[in-house]
Amino acid sequence: MSKTIEELIPEYLRGLPVYVPGKPIEEVERELNIHAIKLASNENPLGPSPMAMEAARKVLADSNRYPDGGTLRLREKIAAMHEVSPDEVFIGLGSSELIDVAARVLLGPGAIGLTSKGTYPPFSTAIRANGGSLEHVPMCAFAYDLPEMARAITDSTRIVYLANPNNPTGTAFGAEEFERFLSHVGSDTLVVLDEAYIHYAERAGMPQSVELFRLRKNLLILRTFSKVYGMAGIRVGYGIGAAALVSAMNKLRTPFNVSGVAQAAALAALDDHEHVKRCIEANRVERKRITEEVAKLGLKPVKSETNFVFVETGPEAKAISDELLREGVIVRPLAWMGFPEAMRISVGTAEENGKLFAALGRVLAKHKGKPELTAR
Repeated sequence: MSKTIEELIPEYLRGLPVYVPGKPIEEVERELNIHAIKLASNENPLGPSPMAMEAARKVLADSNRYPDGGTLRLREKIAAMHEVSPDEVFIGLGSSELIDVAARVLLGPGAIGLTSKGTYPPFSTAIRANGGSLEHVPMCAFAYDLPEMARAITDSTRIVYLANPNNPTGTAFGAEEFERFLSHVGSDTLVVLDEAYIHYAERAGMPQSVELFRLRKNLLILRTFSKVYGMAGIRVGYGIGAAALVSAMNKLRTPFNVSGVAQAAALAALDDHEHVKRCIEANRVERKRITEEVAKLGLKPVKSETNFVFVETGPEAKAISDELLREGVIVRPLAWMGFPEAMRISVGTAEENGKLFAALGRVLAKHKGKPELTAR
């Protein structure tokens, strides 16, 4: 008897979790008939560079033509910026495509993919979706435990995923920690270092990843235009890796994966240094403000190196997030990412953050006296 299509789906795919995106602001406003602010998806509240928007508008009329399938100009510009070869630059759909394609190159039955608990879920999904065995190492104080991760590497470990700074906890590891970790990694294990939030990090002694790449070709560095460049909706990012790895990844990506509009916007965004500086400074000021204000309200924020703040709330994290939603403030409860007693608050504009504090104060006042909160 022949099998159904459903029965032919491999077992390791059936059990995969679906990535849970932040709730769209339009959906919240329609459902609740309110004006909402979205502080859930780590988007840049200042938006894209004016130069990037103008460049995108100029090429929009050419959208009947296929874009440059080799993204040559963008690869050359990024390569010059980092002093690497264009053959060592991969252009993809944000960091997300690169996370998956790297796993497709290296994983299969018998191969192990390693990452941490409490980190970006697509790392684990990429490992499992490509037939690898997933291994997790617990976090320590909401941060990667790199010594334990080094000890977990075996002869079968083909890929290790790290996010620095980490999503969703906002913590970061330094250069010395990372170099000690790399000293335990063999040349047959690829270390994927996702630096989506690197521009926001203020910690002293952050790893100089591109310099390390020159010494260790088993390092793949991921960057994105979704965060500090403010172009999350355009979907463009890049990786820096060994030419042979990049060549293999290019064989697996879809043709014309990055649109002409995205390529033009990204090229222009790289030249708008003033906009990047404004975004970093605005984030620094408002991140500090969020951290201080939520602490005053009795919650426990974790020091952040990103454009969001991870906040411990206690067992009522989901209830608090739901009540904030009804107040028109969308934040991210984190049970689905392994933290049922925490939520993540993206850094908004000064006005948006002011609305957050007022709404959070009202919500917590309703919970005042409940042991879950007062015990913290």
